[in-house]
Amino acid sequence: MDGDQDPIEWATTDDRDLQEVATWEPRSTLDRISTVVYGAVLAGGRAAVIGLALLIVAGQFALTAVATMEDPIVAVYIALSVVPALFLAVLLWRMDVVQYEPIQTLSTTFLLGVVLAGFAAVVNSTFRGLFVGLGAVGLVLYFFLIVGPIEEVVKLLAVRLHAYRTDHFDAVIDGAIYGAVAGLGFAAIENMLYITEGYLQAAEASGPFLRSTVPTVAFRSFAGPGHVIYSAFAGYYLGLAKFNPEHRGPIIVKGLLIAAAIHATYNTLVSNLELMAGFVPFLQGLPPAIAFVVFVVIYDGFFFALLYAKVARYRRTFEEVGAKSFYLFKE
Repeated sequence: MDGDQDPIEWATTDDRDLQEVATWEPRSTLDRISTVVYGAVLAGGRAAVIGLALLIVAGQFALTAVATMEDPIVAVYIALSVVPALFLAVLLWRMDVVQYEPIQTLSTTFLLGVVLAGFAAVVNSTFRGLFVGLGAVGLVLYFFLIVGPIEEVVKLLAVRLHAYRTDHFDAVIDGAIYGAVAGLGFAAIENMLYITEGYLQAAEASGPFLRSTVPTVAFRSFAGPGHVIYSAFAGYYLGLAKFNPEHRGPIIVKGLLIAAAIHATYNTLVSNLELMAGFVPFLQGLPPAIAFVVFVVIYDGFFFALLYAKVARYRRTFEEVGAKSFYLFKE
């Protein structure tokens, strides 16, 4: 029996009308009103979420606009800091064996990743105080219970609000691609805020902006690719969930758990040089900046390799079963 059908509908072989017995479609005026109200509530809810996020991010952009007008090099630093993350996102986009996702949908997902990041900033700031007093243990709990889960949920929401609902999201692999682009948007605004903060602090102290901000730019350049990798994992499972509706919830949760765990582990390790060196023993004795760069390359490289293998397996299976012919026929 089809799980999407009531037993009456499944068993009925004649043409009898089962409206409001086992099936339903809008026929009466009340039916049509209900349909319109439901659509308006959904649209209004999405608009409210995006509108609130825009208000939050507007203030963040205002600070950066002031800094950029005072010193245009700020914009250059922000752009450069996103290049490594952009490279990974483009690489994943190029791996799409079905068809390349359209720039318009990718751009919307990127912008949603930028806009919705404000929610994560507010939540992180709100709850940070609850964990600070607990010392090192509190910091770990903060990363695993707040930062990792909240930021990954926000990035996945950037995919779910638009790309997921379009006809372009028509394969599991699309989830990884749109997830990566949402992560790119998140990384872009996060880098922007850190670099702007560095500029404002240097300006307030009348210090040299270049010397005080270059380390921040370098740090954010290496931190950005992680966001792409984490949300690509969560996105892949969102894609898997779309085509397995009977298990949609658990599949999405699995993707978020994986992404949040990788994310939180990264934050925990880079926040403590001793932990980082314990995780990668040969980092001991290296200057902190070099140790950080080496660690990030190893850590992100490892998880990107796992992600790449997962996407490559999809590509290989797609080709082995001749799915391209079926896809073209469907089109």
